[in-house]
Amino acid sequence: MSQAEDIESVDEDGVIESVSGPVVSATDLDARMNDVVYVGDEGLMGEVIEIEGNLTTIQVYEETSGVSPGEPVENTGEPLSVDLGPGMLDSIYDGVQRPLDELEEKMGSAFLDRGVDAPGIDPEKQWEFTPSVAEGEIVEPGDVIGKVPETASITHRVMVPPDYEGGKITSIEAGEFTVEEVVAELESGEEITMHQEWPVREARPAAEKETPTIPLVSGQRILDGLFPIAKGGTAAIPGPFGSGKTVTQHQLAKWADADIVVYVGCGERGNEMTEVIEDFPELEDPKTGKPLMSRTCLIANTSNMPVAARESCIYTGITIAEYYRDMGYDVALMADSTSRWAEAMREISSRLEEMPGEEGYPAYLAAALSEFYERAGLFQNINGTQGSVSVIGAVSPPGGDFSEPVTQNTLRIVKTFWALDADLAERRHFPSINWNESYSLYRQQLDPWFRENVAEDWPERRQWAVDVLDEEDELQEIVQLVGKDALPEDQQLTLEIARYLREAWLQQNAFHDVDTYCDPKKTYRMLGAIKTFNDEAFEALEAGVPVEEVQDVDAAPRLNRMGVAEEWNEFIDELESDLEEQIRALY
Repeated sequence: MSQAEDIESVDEDGVIESVSGPVVSATDLDARMNDVVYVGDEGLMGEVIEIEGNLTTIQVYEETSGVSPGEPVENTGEPLSVDLGPGMLDSIYDGVQRPLDELEEKMGSAFLDRGVDAPGIDPEKQWEFTPSVAEGEIVEPGDVIGKVPETASITHRVMVPPDYEGGKITSIEAGEFTVEEVVAELESGEEITMHQEWPVREARPAAEKETPTIPLVSGQRILDGLFPIAKGGTAAIPGPFGSGKTVTQHQLAKWADADIVVYVGCGERGNEMTEVIEDFPELEDPKTGKPLMSRTCLIANTSNMPVAARESCIYTGITIAEYYRDMGYDVALMADSTSRWAEAMREISSRLEEMPGEEGYPAYLAAALSEFYERAGLFQNINGTQGSVSVIGAVSPPGGDFSEPVTQNTLRIVKTFWALDADLAERRHFPSINWNESYSLYRQQLDPWFRENVAEDWPERRQWAVDVLDEEDELQEIVQLVGKDALPEDQQLTLEIARYLREAWLQQNAFHDVDTYCDPKKTYRMLGAIKTFNDEAFEALEAGVPVEEVQDVDAAPRLNRMGVAEEWNEFIDELESDLEEQIRALY
């Protein structure tokens, strides 16, 4: 059944005048900007994006082939909104929050018909509601009034909607309810259910945005060790095809110490989302021991789905993330990839015949990206809790050209930049993040946390690694001209230390059971072992030992096995002892 047939209280007051791909023009439509409308006889979902006199322009979130002038357009009078409530986790949606498993059930096929619809959360499923306030208490907008066990690892906190007045509770009771049933009544006459709706283009209110000081620990050595992101921070992962953007995002979704993960597949290939759907139910959440899927919400708008829905999927994802933030959770949102969203904006803009900006992108590209990323942050919520939304956006620049508009505009906004390098990927160095081009502006504000929770000299040890890698980069230019053997011995040793930093510390195997996740303390200890080799080797060199003998000590190659060692503390203790003993025996 089409959405047009399902929707009540709509005015059939518009007629299609023209159709150009996902852009439809209609006349005689009484609508406001961003209203949701249903287009044509099949009731295809669309959104008003331009009004000029009697002519209304609509972007349609479904395939428009076969839709012709003269067909009706129905206006709902409501902006594009998402359903919020228990049941969103462990779900997979399309770009406008239709549950794909339910749509498949309706169709009896993996290929979806146009105009089909299903509610974002199941209106018939019953949830066990436990009140956390009593009758007679006064509640304000955003306050938590009860709890629902949503999944094995996440408790859903039922809140007073932000747009309610609040007041004294006259009725509240425990029991099993559907999301549409009233669980509490207020003196003002307002009724609270477990279900809320919120417009996707409007940020949910918060009391205050704060400076983040706690890292989003990812378990990836190069990220935690050199380029950390804060909880409530923003990061970009630009890189060419095949450089590992998706695997890096998957690793972050699996291992980042966020309470909830919202993974948005925006215009990427279907097989990448398939991998997430297959892996996450089987993987164990390291914090709770439950399946990772029980704290994850997936939004899939793959490359074969309509172009216009790519824009809505980004906003749908960030709105869901903000809702869980309001409960006091730390949420990580992965957007893969924002370039496909920008390409969708470019297509819509060109069909509207707007003045193009650089490379054909709309002139408002930077503003649209800013609006999205600024909804990330560490917030003091209006109910007194603290929650965060961390946004990590992949960028797919054509040919790996970082000078193109999407990458450049993203760089102006985000504070962490993980630059993926095709050359590293070709050398099978993964994660292929280029340590010379990447940066994090969160380092200073996160250093106190690392000093307190990992090691007092964390920043100094990290700076030592950065200095060695920088020196190696300079020396490589000389090596390419005259060869390694022409360098002084101390510089040859620096190259050897840098090689161990690259191969033993920065490289990490995402598909190895042990090496896939690296605790910050292990990251620190591994770097410490390489520094032990460095300090002992340079002392031996000063004592007159030839550099070849220092490099050939038996213990040195074991540095490459630190990442895969299960009992890593004992392994590194023994390795450091052997390095000291064997190198000191040379002089």
